[in-house]
Amino acid sequence: MKRNLFILSFLILLGFSCQQKPNKETIESWKNEIIDAELNFCKTAEKEGMNVAFLAFVADDGILLRNDKLIKGKDNIKVYLKNSNTKGLSWKPDFVDVSSSGDLGYTYGSYTFKYKDSLGNDLENKGVFHTVWKRQQDGSWKFVWD
Repeated sequence: MKRNLFILSFLILLGFSCQQKPNKETIESWKNEIIDAELNFCKTAEKEGMNVAFLAFVADDGILLRNDKLIKGKDNIKVYLKNSNTKGLSWKPDFVDVSSSGDLGYTYGSYTFKYKDSLGNDLENKGVFHTVWKRQQDGSWKFVWD
């Protein structure tokens, strides 16, 4: 009887220990990982162009929302970006949050898109972006929604 009570107590304690929430430092560390991924994504876009950056940072099952249409999956995103190698896109995250499990997070902030119109005039669009990030099997962060 005592042995069964001991085993039951052990299993209950084990169950509670598996459900502990991460501490504040762990959450902040995950947030910093996502911010680093976002900033590296932006730096890659500025240096190597938008299509290189998006393909480097999108998950295989990532989705882009563009012009009220969803572009689903890395292969379709590659086709969509094929003729878009602009280096005039920059952004900065203003906010980041991450799930308590550390496998999903999101950012939002402002972006600036500089380009030339058909007459060669320099134009600029500004707006707000929102990106959802998912931790990959190798521990890296890739976006699944942009």
